Amino acid sequence: MKAKLTTIAASLVALSAAPGVVAQDEQKGTWKASAEVGAISTSGNTESTTFNGKLDAAQDLERWKNQYTLNILYSEDEVAQPDGSVASETTAEKFSGSVKSAYKINRDNANLFVFASHTDDEFGAYQKYTTLALGYGNRLFETDTMQLDAEIGPGYYWAEEDTVDGVIEEDGALLRAAAQFDWQVSPTADFKQVLSTESGEENTRTVSDTSLALRINGSMQMKVGYTIQHDSDVGPEKENTDTTTYVNLVYKF
Repeated sequence: MKAKLTTIAASLVALSAAPGVVAQDEQKGTWKASAEVGAISTSGNTESTTFNGKLDAAQDLERWKNQYTLNILYSEDEVAQPDGSVASETTAEKFSGSVKSAYKINRDNANLFVFASHTDDEFGAYQKYTTLALGYGNRLFETDTMQLDAEIGPGYYWAEEDTVDGVIEEDGALLRAAAQFDWQVSPTADFKQVLSTESGEENTRTVSDTSLALRINGSMQMKVGYTIQHDSDVGPEKENTDTTTYVNLVYKF
């Protein structure tokens, strides 16, 4: 687990180097970052351990806006063995990260972006899934408490699909579209809906994350959310849709 986390972190650092070079003359960038974690452990008649965490950092420069994310999901549960005994086994092990660099045009909310992501899912329909896309983004709607941003553009993906015949490599062109809706429900509550779809000839991957964050104090939040990941093309022994319900503690710095 630690080795995979180190690999993904190193990849994010490498991917972030490009926008850093382009914006090296803009030294006074504004950083916003948050870290969130959730864990559940049970013992006795049922023993299980579940951990999920996320790091999110955004850098807002004069002409560039960069965003970096890292997600971790790990679960260990009691599993019945063929001989009737019960043993603890890893049932979920997923790591994902993304980097987006957007160049502002005309005004802050209109931009040209480059996006890269990688997912390593030991038990998923696709064990590895990497995408690279570029395109145009803009703010479609904004009020004092709400805003809706969207983006679209072409890209390419590389994947390793887990099938009954083994792992099959596939790649191809795709069209990526994404949107994010933010709503400040009250002075202490924030609702967020993030939706993305990456449509290729072999597979279409759609990811939705719905969350509500309640502020505890100036830097701490309690966040509840529901994530859905759907792949249109999966092996016969795999499900098309994976879901995660989470309750996390968030620290903003």
